[in-house]
Amino acid sequence: MRHPFDLEDEPAYQRWRAEKLARAPTDLAELLVEIGDPRRLTDAENRAILERCRRANMAIYAGPTGDDPDKAIPSALGARLGLRRLDRNRGADQDAITSLTIQTDARHRDYIPYSNRPIAWHTDGYYNVPERQIHALLLHCVLPAAEGGANALLDHEIAYILVRDQDPAHIRALMQPTCMTIPANLVDGDEIRPEQSGPVFSVGPNARLHMRYTHRSRNVVWHDDPSTAAAVACLKQVLETCSPWHFIGCLESGWGLISNNVLHTRTGFTDGPKPRLLYRARYYDRIAGT
Repeated sequence: MRHPFDLEDEPAYQRWRAEKLARAPTDLAELLVEIGDPRRLTDAENRAILERCRRANMAIYAGPTGDDPDKAIPSALGARLGLRRLDRNRGADQDAITSLTIQTDARHRDYIPYSNRPIAWHTDGYYNVPERQIHALLLHCVLPAAEGGANALLDHEIAYILVRDQDPAHIRALMQPTCMTIPANLVDGDEIRPEQSGPVFSVGPNARLHMRYTHRSRNVVWHDDPSTAAAVACLKQVLETCSPWHFIGCLESGWGLISNNVLHTRTGFTDGPKPRLLYRARYYDRIAGT
């Protein structure tokens, strides 16, 4: 199937690129949708969220629920957007929705998302096997941190453009099936997750671009050749260089981010009297209609 991400079809890429950049938001406020009851999105609210996701692969909703800890909020909102196949990762709660807050028990304490430390650029589930790739991510804020905890955001399709425009050979390298390997996760000698290799950029049967990536320098092995090294260096420079399409902001209580698993970060944070709490839902689905 021919598509804009086919390196042999430059005209298709240029047409898609021109349309993408013409529609891509360059102001965080363009992503914002004010909603009423997030458990029951109106048709107009649903359309507004989808319109932003079609343009930027993400939207931010501002709801009135404040610090209501009801997990039906992210669950119902995700389902309304066609998201139903939740990833039951090891750190998730029984309902497969993860409570992102500082946790020091044995199951969570060694993982940065359950600490107050910063998290570098990544897409969620980059270590998952191919049949469990994360295609959508929902973050719902119950309580923000007293200080810090901001997210930087970058549409992975924009990252693709910024890399391909420098050298299409970088994309070829980043699409190698052995481009990025995440070593096995061992806990007390037991293998919790096997080694997982795969591309950074890939294209699914629906001709949609998918990305798996982590900016971390430890616990990641890159394909050992000059072209991959050059491609990874270019991608890292793209992520670290401010552009009109890089966004940064903090979710407020009752707000959330819904995305097709775009690139994101988190700054370190300090809790107040009540700890920061976000709900994270990872899906094998892509947002319907995008």
